[in-house]
Amino acid sequence: MSAITGVEHWTTKKTADGDVRLFLWEKYAGSPAGKPAVLFVHGSSMASTPTFDLTVPGRPHSSVMDWFAERGFVCWCVDMEGYGRSDKAGMRASGRAGRDIPCDIANGAADLAAATEYIATARGVTSFLTYGISSGALRAALFAQQHPDRVSRLALDAFVWTGAGAPTLEQRRKKLPQFLATNRRPIDRAFVHSIFERDHPDCADKATVEAFADAILALDDSMPNGTYIDMCSKLPVVDPERIVVPTLVLRGQYDGIAAMDDLVAFFVRLPHPDRQFTVMQGISHASFQQKNYLLVYQILHAWFTQPTPAYTG
Repeated sequence: MSAITGVEHWTTKKTADGDVRLFLWEKYAGSPAGKPAVLFVHGSSMASTPTFDLTVPGRPHSSVMDWFAERGFVCWCVDMEGYGRSDKAGMRASGRAGRDIPCDIANGAADLAAATEYIATARGVTSFLTYGISSGALRAALFAQQHPDRVSRLALDAFVWTGAGAPTLEQRRKKLPQFLATNRRPIDRAFVHSIFERDHPDCADKATVEAFADAILALDDSMPNGTYIDMCSKLPVVDPERIVVPTLVLRGQYDGIAAMDDLVAFFVRLPHPDRQFTVMQGISHASFQQKNYLLVYQILHAWFTQPTPAYTG
């Protein structure tokens, strides 16, 4: 098997407030030429590489990017503005002060537009197999709604449409005044632990949670509030009837954000006949950091490699 290569990329998003630098990470085995491209979109409380390129000693295939690269894909992820290595408030890669904004779902969709424009120029890729998790699923869905020509197949994991029936969001709404009062919120190791403790604590092992926390906190000690504000007070932010690409909806069995009835109501409104809804056994919210992570990989791989129908009616 060819060695897996990781390549750091940077691009610029144009805004009314000036240029915003965005960090992209690419992985592939051998050469990236001619391979299907997967675009991974991170959630509200961590940058991209901790979620998608995590190394945990003794946990095989812990990096989903490596797993897909080994199977013939070229994998991309991008730190949204306000996260990780990308520009954030008070910390621009250029040395200038960053924009003091909450970095909401719409801003993340604009980041994906800028990232895919860059990848098209750098690698000639114009359409992506797109996976988003939690608020990253909302970003990915809005991006697909705005740029359907750039999304060949869409996978929405830990997704929320209206927020109805989601106990995690019900609790989070109690802190909405705090989120509205500032553009960023502090995070620490206890916060990362809470992601895995709130729904079903046995779904993830301690070593993985600690490695995940290490990777997150190495890049950030605070996170933007924009996605939390959107998910607590502005849902729905996407229209399923305007998402015209093949779509897979993934729900963890114990996920406290992705309420079943809410997802079904979203799913039945998707117009494309090529759509699937899958419940993942033994999974809570952070799918790739769960004990059953390989189950998630397999479901996603099957979706991304599904043959083109011979007859479409």
